[in-house]
Amino acid sequence: MSSSTVTVETTPAPALPIARQSLHDQVVTRLRDMVTDGRLAPGQRVNEVALCAGLGVSRTPLREALKTLAGEGLLELVPSRGAVVRSFTDKDVADCMMVLKALEQLAGRLLCQVASDAAIAGLLALHAEMQARYAVRDRLPYFKLNQAIHSGIVAAADNAPLLRAHEALQAQMKRIRFIGHEGPEKWAAAMAEHEEMAAALAKRDGEALAEVIGRHHDRGLARIRDVI
Repeated sequence: MSSSTVTVETTPAPALPIARQSLHDQVVTRLRDMVTDGRLAPGQRVNEVALCAGLGVSRTPLREALKTLAGEGLLELVPSRGAVVRSFTDKDVADCMMVLKALEQLAGRLLCQVASDAAIAGLLALHAEMQARYAVRDRLPYFKLNQAIHSGIVAAADNAPLLRAHEALQAQMKRIRFIGHEGPEKWAAAMAEHEEMAAALAKRDGEALAEVIGRHHDRGLARIRDVI
């Protein structure tokens, strides 16, 4: 009996498209970074002419980006003055950090119960990336990974109202939390607390994670108060 080989042609799965940032998103990201690292300082009026020249954009996308950052609570749109970088009082900072602490502690307990192994592995991978940025003292990328971890903990808790509340406060506090890492001793202390968070995550120990998150926030507030 003769046999024949049947060749089956398959169509390869389409590649996922590369995500591209719109002009609006690019301008928002650049301005957000400038507020975070202090190039746009608290209380400073935004010079639209200088920013348009520096970013190579027209007034329209710049003003749309300013509106977005005002919605996040990083800027204030003041009649006759335009956009001004928001300033925070000591009470503003303490109140926001208190709520962020409670939200993230709740998220830590929840995620250890409900998060997938892949979600926890993803958070630990972010931690490893952050360690690498810390090793070379690459501060702004380190901080972005740091914030991604805090946001990722909340996202992994799988609670939409919790996530929305956290996102709103997290956006407002970017500059404030950034300055909590100023100086080698403060930065080293914050990194050590994140090492403890990663260890608790790896063990799915919700109470240990909530405890170190609380301590991280309390000490973070003390570090911030030294510089505001």
